[in-house]
Amino acid sequence: MHENRETSEIPVVEKDHRSAGEGQGRKPRMHVAEESDSGILPMKHSNNDGRPLAESAEGRPLIKENTRQPNTYPTQSESGVSQGLARVRKAARESKERKFTALLHHLTIELLRESFYSLKRKAAPGVDGVTWQEYEPELEDRLVDLHSRVHRGAYRATPSRRVYIEKADGRQRPLGIAALEDKIVQQAVVTILNQIYEEDFLGFSYGFRPGRSQHQALDALSYALLRRKVNYVLDADIKGFFDNLDKSWLLKFVAHRVADRRILRLIQKWLNAGVMEEGKWSETMTGTPQGAVASPLLANVYLHFVFDLWVEVWRKKCAQGEVVVVRYADDLIAGFQYQAEADRFLEDFRERLRKFGLELHPDKTRRIEFGRFAEQNRERRGEGKPETFDFLGFTHISGKDKNGRFLVRRRTIRKGRGSLNVYAFGFLPCED
Repeated sequence: MHENRETSEIPVVEKDHRSAGEGQGRKPRMHVAEESDSGILPMKHSNNDGRPLAESAEGRPLIKENTRQPNTYPTQSESGVSQGLARVRKAARESKERKFTALLHHLTIELLRESFYSLKRKAAPGVDGVTWQEYEPELEDRLVDLHSRVHRGAYRATPSRRVYIEKADGRQRPLGIAALEDKIVQQAVVTILNQIYEEDFLGFSYGFRPGRSQHQALDALSYALLRRKVNYVLDADIKGFFDNLDKSWLLKFVAHRVADRRILRLIQKWLNAGVMEEGKWSETMTGTPQGAVASPLLANVYLHFVFDLWVEVWRKKCAQGEVVVVRYADDLIAGFQYQAEADRFLEDFRERLRKFGLELHPDKTRRIEFGRFAEQNRERRGEGKPETFDFLGFTHISGKDKNGRFLVRRRTIRKGRGSLNVYAFGFLPCED
């Protein structure tokens, strides 16, 4: 999967013409301020969550989060997985090359029940029109029947109901609402597969993972901007990621660890179920429905192979300066010490995505100068203030405190104020 070819090309920075901050080792005191409509929001202090430091966010501990949901019935994430699933996780941890050939037997009636109670009570129904409240009264009989159909191979995925929500820039975002039984089975399969992929996913991946949150991703990014040698940020956008990811590649990526054909067939059924819009069924040639229970995990698997693993190789083999990464689902940010490496990576990233059916949005992708020395460098060149970038609902602004020390302000993005851009950065192995 990795193309680990090394190159002799390194950023050439003349000592007399180097921008401030490139290669400097001093660590000035710095702060982050978050701004909202009601004023300053305090930063959370970071605590070690028990993971090895290498799995933390770019060399820093993660924040402990209370992940318990207000459900009346305990879910797998709350009460702990079964002994069988615990053994799956142990096996995944001990061997990164192991393929799991027998997983479906972990999909029990108990797991289906816990999956049902983990769903949102007031979620909109799919094409079946069945709500959570309508399904619960005869729950046990329904789950016995559902369990039997899944294991006999008689389970059939229902098309997703297509709805649209308005984005911050006024455009429409398509969502796919699954039928209730599809949600239950998807949640159960996700619980099983999480035991494997939580041992594989890298520390800078935060989106839709157990025990991780947007707050942790924002905190990791702030730490990188303040404490690491970041002088440039790659502001990029993967165009229509959920709609355009290649299904065949996705199944190959899943099959790298999952060799249980019954699990793979379930995923294929969801991917090929199509969508219903205004009473008409249509086939989806690419993508996974944004809004489906299984889609976040499948998206993380796709980007784990397309992006995360390549980032690790790229920054080890191709970068001389520091490179930092924070990813939340398909929202990505990369920070660089050197401008030359940021520009080179952008070209490599475009080529990497092209191989897997994806592309960067031409109007939303840019490399900006941002960091502790950006303001003085731009002032010396007669340029204006450093540009800003948005990530996970916050605009990040370079500034100073009253004592002149570097500070990053985070201001909440108001809907209707312009597009909510995503600042993506990824890295892939360099090529000659």
